[in-house]
Amino acid sequence: MISLLTLFCLVAMVIPATIGNIIAYPISKKWSMAISNYIKDVLAIRLFAILRAFRSFYFWGYENLRKSLPKQFIVISNHQSLLDIPVYMKFFQGMDVRFVAKDTLGRHIPLVSEMLRTQEHCLIPRKAKPMDAMRYVEEFGKKVVERKQIPIIFPEGSRTKDGQVGKFYSAGFRKLTESSKLPVVVCALEGGYALRDLRKIFTRMKKGSYRVKILKIYDCPQTKEDCNQILDESRDLIQKQVEEWRKLPSNQK
Repeated sequence: MISLLTLFCLVAMVIPATIGNIIAYPISKKWSMAISNYIKDVLAIRLFAILRAFRSFYFWGYENLRKSLPKQFIVISNHQSLLDIPVYMKFFQGMDVRFVAKDTLGRHIPLVSEMLRTQEHCLIPRKAKPMDAMRYVEEFGKKVVERKQIPIIFPEGSRTKDGQVGKFYSAGFRKLTESSKLPVVVCALEGGYALRDLRKIFTRMKKGSYRVKILKIYDCPQTKEDCNQILDESRDLIQKQVEEWRKLPSNQK
């Protein structure tokens, strides 16, 4: 179980910002945006500092291709846990990231839900028809370009249950590349599949780790075939990287 000290620190971090944003969201977009940016820029980083100090939980961010990143790009990644959101906020610290996700994340999740809605992440209704879902993604792609933001999409569509990289679906990714015309950055992450929900996050973090790494950078795909090739290659690259990481102890980079 999580220690009382760790729990106290996490609650002290989460509750004020969560309550503040719940109150601010319906009253003032400006106030809610200020709180949401604080969550993204400060609390997402502080979360891992607390976990490192009290739970021996390691965050490993690999800097191999950071200097080669274009000014603006799409990130595609495998998807393991709710913690993938703060993981990428920390890894791309200083960049204005935006996620493509199901609209269920926009409700009843402390610290996260109001932030996702206020910052206008792409929250697709779970029961949306395919055409409607693609319209959400298309409008989102145009907005992130105008606002110089970094969109992050998980082509698996949902979090993995066993840590294996699932099938990558092409429709959302292809619509995002068509509407944004941005290059594509492939990232792998590992460590979250055992932390798939809030209960597991609070009970399974002792001596764990989260790893994230840029694997490859592609020019913007021009055709459907280009998109499919990128997704196929990316899935293989990510699966290989995940398998290599699983041979390492959590405290070794």
